[in-house]
Amino acid sequence: MTARAASSPVLREARRFLRQYYAETRRHAEAGPAGLGARLAQVAAELTTGNTFELTTAELAYGAKLAWRNSTRCVGRGYWPSLELRDLRHLTSHGEVFAALLEHLHHAWNGGSLRAVVSVFGPGVRVLNPQLIRYAGYRQPDGTVLGDPQNLDLTRQLFALGWPGTPGPPTAFDVLPVAVRVGETVQLFTLPHEAVREVQISHPLFPQVAALGLKWHALPVVSDLRLEVAGQSYACAPFSGWYLQTEIAARNLTDAGRYDVLPRLAAALGLDTRRERTLWRDRALLELNVAVLHSFDAAGVKIDDHHTVTRRFIRFEEREQRAGRAVYWRWSWLVPPLSPALTPVWHRPYTDRELTPNFFAQPPAWPAAALLPQPLASAPLSPQPLRAPGCPVHH
Repeated sequence: MTARAASSPVLREARRFLRQYYAETRRHAEAGPAGLGARLAQVAAELTTGNTFELTTAELAYGAKLAWRNSTRCVGRGYWPSLELRDLRHLTSHGEVFAALLEHLHHAWNGGSLRAVVSVFGPGVRVLNPQLIRYAGYRQPDGTVLGDPQNLDLTRQLFALGWPGTPGPPTAFDVLPVAVRVGETVQLFTLPHEAVREVQISHPLFPQVAALGLKWHALPVVSDLRLEVAGQSYACAPFSGWYLQTEIAARNLTDAGRYDVLPRLAAALGLDTRRERTLWRDRALLELNVAVLHSFDAAGVKIDDHHTVTRRFIRFEEREQRAGRAVYWRWSWLVPPLSPALTPVWHRPYTDRELTPNFFAQPPAWPAAALLPQPLASAPLSPQPLRAPGCPVHH
């Protein structure tokens, strides 16, 4: 091995991860120190010709679990040992990738008893959507938005790539197609109806809530994060767990920059919205959270509540401390947006530090045709795949 290879950051990271992997999975008991030594030598030999080596499926599976355990923005990471890996590094075509994404949705759904799953693809593969299931946002002539305002730009990009829109008039909950990039080409795929499980929102005491026509998809799949394990980077690693009710009821449906439903909900509940001192926003927000939990339970779909998940986080922290590991987290992400002072994480100080393995944001990889300023009305309708230029990396 050359001196340069021996001192490379990738090799140092690979050595650190493999030592952790062998120690935490008790592989020493099976293979002994010699087994680790042989694996380290093998990796060092592979790295003499470049910056990449091949992780075994078992190594990648444990690395993905550690990435979840290290995620400072996830209050539910105490479930990290249950994460299932789907090793799909061998898939090389758009159709194969999309078929695997549908399989991910089916396997993770599990009849409503949602599984934590990560699907890892090989080099050159990207899913350009931030999540597999997203609702369109349409700018109306009067400046208002029909649908999800957060996805205005995503919707525009997909129109520019040839999406013809959904059949019939647009609605507030139109599911967007999935843009799959392999190499330099992008193809769009429509999610079949049976792949998108949705929950209609109703309230156990107020039937007028159901009349608002609110709903949300049951399975969140984050699809644009980069998984980093042992110095190896996987640009396509869709990851799914299950919702915390505040994500839907206190953010997605409530934020002024999202669906902003509190004024309509307050009117439906007969609340006095003339003055802020009536706390109509707080009362409506609480009832929307009650409605989301009730609706998911009635539909038989797994969901967490903010009191239970924060208590579980404390137990996760205690287990990590017993194992001799520090817990790092980002306070603004882990403290819930509903009744935060009533949860056990509110008064606890934490350090925000990113460890690896982990999931990281990465630069968008949309082709130039999708990034040009373009009104939706004049967007091309051809479904042909587009050539995508190389995407520069920014740090």
